[in-house]
This record gives sequence, structure tokens and C-alpha cells, in this order.
Amino acid sequence: MDSATSETRTPLGVSAANGLKIVVVGGFGAGKTTMVRSVSEIRPLNTEETMTQAGEAVDDISGVRGKTATTVAFDFGRITLDARNVLYLFGAPGQERFWFLWDRLFSGTLGAVVLVDARRIDDSWYAIDRLERLGTPFIVACNDFGGPTYTPRQIREALDLDPHVPLVNCDARSRESSKIVLITLVEHIQAMYTDQARAPRQELV
Repeated sequence: MDSATSETRTPLGVSAANGLKIVVVGGFGAGKTTMVRSVSEIRPLNTEETMTQAGEAVDDISGVRGKTATTVAFDFGRITLDARNVLYLFGAPGQERFWFLWDRLFSGTLGAVVLVDARRIDDSWYAIDRLERLGTPFIVACNDFGGPTYTPRQIREALDLDPHVPLVNCDARSRESSKIVLITLVEHIQAMYTDQARAPRQELV
């Protein structure tokens, strides 16, 4: 299995001029920090803190009992696309008490990945609702935690997902798998803008 620690990272070229922003959102413990770490070409900036017993009274840790640290602000990673363009990744904190940070993270976002833990699928509702309200393009990626598997149709029905929103399976620990997720998002965004450009314009009378 690919690992972020086994990859050689390429430094950012001095000629890079354009920064494209993508946000990874989802429920508590869905694997957002892991995805940013696995795919970033630099050592990711993260704001993880050790979880304490006091936090158990605030955060729902059912299904993630083995989790020992949690993001309290955001994760940040970077991918160089070419000599002029870089992709910036922001991983949003999943706990409800940190949702107030999302609006700032969403500002200027090209699109978003909603990372889903099928064991705790209800945790994904807020992220999807918020993105739909903002009109932000997004895809849904189901992270593999080795538990029960569900068909794409079951996942779509559980999330009431629009048929035009791509749904993919992934392993957030794998760099290749995470890259496929990001490529799917970029292709989805490109298709959306292409469709909008082709749509007939309504003339003003």
C-alpha cells in the first residue's frame, strides 16, 4: 500500500503563479488529515492535538474509539500541477464545535471532497448541505475502513445524493487512491463549467 512517508516530494518551482484551492471536508474521524498527508508533496501543516477524556463528552467518538488525535483548525498540503500552477489542499475539522471555521476555508475554493465514513454516514450531512447551499462543486469519496461494504446505490440513497455528483471509493492512506479522488473532482468541475458554457444564453428583452 502506498504511504506518504515513502514518497519523494518535489519542491515548488519559483515560477509558479496560480494557486488553486480544494477543501477536504467530512465528519469527525473520516480520514481528512490522512488524505492530505498521503497526497501532499510537502510535509503537511496540521493542527492535530491529543484527544482527552474531557473531549469525549463533547465529540461523538462512537466508531472511532482508536482515534488519539484530532484536528482543531485545519490541515494544509500542496501539489504542483505544472510550472505555473499549484494545488492547495485544506482539510477542515470535522467536529461540530469547529464548523464556524468552514466559511473561511470555503472562501475562494475551486471545489471540495466530502470524505465519508460509511460506518457514520450521518456525519456527512452537514458538509453536503453546506456545499449545496454555497453552490460549491463537490464529489463524495467513501473512505475504506475495512467495515461492511455498501453499494454505490445504497450510499447515494443514504446521502440523498444528486445523480450528477460523482461518488468514488478510496483509501485515504494511499497516495494513488487520493490522487484519483482529486482528479475526479477536477474533471467534475471541468465538466460543470463546460456544460455551463454550452448552455444557451437567455437574451434580454
